[in-house]
Amino acid sequence: MHIEKRKQGMQIKYFLAHSYREGQKVHKFRKYLGHNLKQDLLEERRIIAEKLILEEIHKYRIIKDPLQVELSDKEISSIRALEAKIPLKINHLSEKDWRKFSEIFTYNTNAIEGSRLSQDEVNDLLENDRWPDKSKEDIAEAYGVDEAISYIRNTKDYVSLDLIKKIHKIVFNNSKSFAGKLRKKGEEVVVMDSRKNIVHEGSPQARIAHLLHELEMGYKENKNKYPGLILGAVVHNQFENIHPFRDGNGRVGRILLNNILIKHNLPPMNIDMKNRAEYYASLQAYEKDHDLKPTIKLFMREYDELKKRISSNKEKD
Repeated sequence: MHIEKRKQGMQIKYFLAHSYREGQKVHKFRKYLGHNLKQDLLEERRIIAEKLILEEIHKYRIIKDPLQVELSDKEISSIRALEAKIPLKINHLSEKDWRKFSEIFTYNTNAIEGSRLSQDEVNDLLENDRWPDKSKEDIAEAYGVDEAISYIRNTKDYVSLDLIKKIHKIVFNNSKSFAGKLRKKGEEVVVMDSRKNIVHEGSPQARIAHLLHELEMGYKENKNKYPGLILGAVVHNQFENIHPFRDGNGRVGRILLNNILIKHNLPPMNIDMKNRAEYYASLQAYEKDHDLKPTIKLFMREYDELKKRISSNKEKD
């Protein structure tokens, strides 16, 4: 960042300027500091303006390393060891196990986002096509999530813009008019807590397509370098940071996570509704500090819980 001076009549105007190159495009940031400033006041305003520019850059989600894997070799090796301890093996899952997983996942991933369907109602809906006296939107999205799980089991795609839009289209085809469509111009995302504090801002709409392309390219470049658990966790966190759709980002992100896990011969992952607060905290830890450890810790807990539920289902059979 540097100070720019512009003479206008008897006045000298000061600006703090910063630019960076992204591919063929150069982005410029400039903050007006004032005119005819003494050195101490100029420095004071420079410090404030620098913070404002850094905040603006953060909103632009500059991704120099699209996967943002900030782990040491030792930490990566420890996660490889954790993968070996996952209490489920994907090649041991029967079609009944997959059916059970899809019911568990469908209930929880929709419940996290506010669906009023119970687990029993989801089971009855997907097994017997019996509709409960509940929101038609909730029912449509339960069918949609179940269909999306079937789709990712069969697709050969790992991570791509087409796949991301396809998953959104499948899940929300019968509930949202914008199913499969990225945010339009003017559709920006700001998530606030109960105290009106901003807890998350999606990437600017104009940068969505670029950032998803960066995410796709970053995955392709690194898919043989890192364990599947890391790849799934980072892509999921980055996807949620970008927040490409008006609504439905959480569900698409969790299905995309499962697609990556499956493609790397790992069992599918469920995020339980009862662990929603911990899940959100893990997303915040990554967004603020690129700390992946809370996400990996949650994933291993969820695998233990899923193993118990799948085993319990087999005992009932």
